[in-house]
Amino acid sequence: MNSFVEKTFLITGGAQGIGRGIAEYLLARGAQVVIADRDDQAGREVAEKHHETGRVTCIHADVGDEAAVKKCLAEVQRLGPGLDGLVNNAGLTGFRRTPITELALADWEKMLQTNLTGAFLMVKHAADQLKLRHGAVVNIASTRAIQSEPNCEAYAASKGGLVALTHAMAISLGPEIRVNAILPGWIEVSGLAKAATRQEIQLRAEDHRQHPVGRVGTAEDIAALTAFLLSTEAGFITGQQFVVDGGMTRRMQYID
Repeated sequence: MNSFVEKTFLITGGAQGIGRGIAEYLLARGAQVVIADRDDQAGREVAEKHHETGRVTCIHADVGDEAAVKKCLAEVQRLGPGLDGLVNNAGLTGFRRTPITELALADWEKMLQTNLTGAFLMVKHAADQLKLRHGAVVNIASTRAIQSEPNCEAYAASKGGLVALTHAMAISLGPEIRVNAILPGWIEVSGLAKAATRQEIQLRAEDHRQHPVGRVGTAEDIAALTAFLLSTEAGFITGQQFVVDGGMTRRMQYID
């Protein structure tokens, strides 16, 4: 098991869902974790849960706002002793399936601003700190970057752009900084929402059965790979995309 004692990681959107799962996984391995999130209540809940560790800091930040990102990274720098890794997880996920002929430009731009521009801004302003520690970046994309359902153009474009941004940054920032992307499939994270909105989802047998591995994914599935990619054990890996979906993107499906 990787140990991250004396390592500091910044996780955007780390107060709920996959981001929270990653934060708690790294905390369990001794890391100092900084959570950047727009939801202050969710951030406080994580901080209170792990208060005794003394290793959680929550910062209010909108990753799509450059001034807020700069302020966030300045706060991280003041915490010391340095930044060892950045996980770009913040993103809009509750997208509406709107036909492209009805998709408002404002909705398109909002999706890209958070899901794609947010990652760009975070790396732009974290790069100097990451270089000092030969750090790593993990971008949380989606299998929607490589396959689609109808009427999800904005979300697919934002995640596809994030995959392309990943390999571009890996080439530009190496060798000091490694950059990789994870493309999650169906990950059940209802239990990782803040208390006010938490709803335990009852998965059906067929939900699990349709996955070649026999089950729906969990946040820990993503967190384990994230931790590996942040570690020195992944020192020869950069510019890559890793699909974590229980085999669903490899399964051919035809109507009988």
